[in-house]
Amino acid sequence: MNRFQPRTPRRRMLAGTAAALALLGLGASGGAFAQAYPAKPITFVVPFAAGSATDQLARAVGQSATNDTKQPVVVDNKGGASGMIAAQFVAKAPADGYTVLITTNTTHAANEHLYKKLPYDPVKDFVPVTGLGKGGQVMVVNANAPYKNVGELLAAAKKTPGKLTFGSGSSSSRMAGEMLKQLAGVDILHVPYKSNPLAITDLLGGQIDMMITDTSTGVPQVKSGKLRALGYSTQKRSTQLPDVPTIEEAGVKGYDMGYWFAAYVPAGTPAPVVAKLNELLVNATKSAAAKSFYDIAGSEPWTTTSQELAQFQAAETQKWGKVIKAAGIEPE
Repeated sequence: MNRFQPRTPRRRMLAGTAAALALLGLGASGGAFAQAYPAKPITFVVPFAAGSATDQLARAVGQSATNDTKQPVVVDNKGGASGMIAAQFVAKAPADGYTVLITTNTTHAANEHLYKKLPYDPVKDFVPVTGLGKGGQVMVVNANAPYKNVGELLAAAKKTPGKLTFGSGSSSSRMAGEMLKQLAGVDILHVPYKSNPLAITDLLGGQIDMMITDTSTGVPQVKSGKLRALGYSTQKRSTQLPDVPTIEEAGVKGYDMGYWFAAYVPAGTPAPVVAKLNELLVNATKSAAAKSFYDIAGSEPWTTTSQELAQFQAAETQKWGKVIKAAGIEPE
């Protein structure tokens, strides 16, 4: 018999049935994989140093996820390069739901306007999971500084253009300072850091004059008496510092600069896994550990579907682009 003879209709039918069964098998195994998720430890990659607001939130929701799944959640801090190191790492990680980027508007709205070339694509390289929170920032100076309010600091900046300095360890922090310069018409020198806690260290040591930082990093230093709070960055006062006026109240009209946290996984992660991870993280924002973070940070929980986060990110990217262009910042 010629082993290369054409297939008969019956043979074609059997081959088609086998192929269909194979596809069903793949579908079943994929479903089983999703149902079993997570079956091993999950890594939360944070683009900023330990102690930063993003790190604190990642540990809080990670604790809740561990309690719900009985699987460990490991927080891996990959600070530096305005979050690009961590974002690139996660973009190249296996798309299985076990490597999650817990990040902010820095990596997924601002960076593409601040840098000519990113080592990752904020849209194509990721699947949005959920928003995690929103908050504002606090303008702080050393407790021994001569400035008692925003007006005094701005007066000093106008008197000696380019002499005063402000530090930042995130795009949110930097843009808060740049917006202040733009709206107040002052020249204050920017000093970059890998993270806000590192900038706080230099502020405490007198190496820089001012910074506008996330509240979870700045408020503890204010309450300990080491830093003085001059203003709050959103148009609503912080619940943690109710006596501190907003920067707009202090005379800088139109000033409003907040930040947000969100979770992303590598592009190609199966939809059922994304859905399960969304469920875990949304539940985690309601945990006691997360509530403690939000209360201390002066921020609030904010959760979304994957599609809602994608739409929000697109709008935020456009907004940040306009702010950065208006601030006269040239991509590096």
